[in-house]
Amino acid sequence: MSLILRWLINAVALLALTQILSGFEVSSFYIALIAALIIGLLNAVIRPLLIVLTLPINVLTLGLFTFVINALIIWFVSTFVSGFAIAGFWVALLAAIILWAVGVLTSWFIRATKNT
Repeated sequence: MSLILRWLINAVALLALTQILSGFEVSSFYIALIAALIIGLLNAVIRPLLIVLTLPINVLTLGLFTFVINALIIWFVSTFVSGFAIAGFWVALLAAIILWAVGVLTSWFIRATKNT
């Protein structure tokens, strides 16, 4: 149940990003669901491999390069999901930072509701 809730919250966050960032476009909630699903799958499968491959630069930047990896994944998803467009890398980086913050808040919320 928490996995579906995270998926829905990330889709809503993608839609909200269209209002916050210029150059970030999601045409519908259905497209946001698809994009959130693909981003989640790539984060589960490809991201750990990329983090291991870029470990030296990640250590040098104290983990901040992880945001670059997330931005590249989001930007990559925008290349093949029609209706989901990102104008450039910097927009993808800002989106990655905002989606990270949403993920942290979602995890905190789900953990808090499980403890009560």
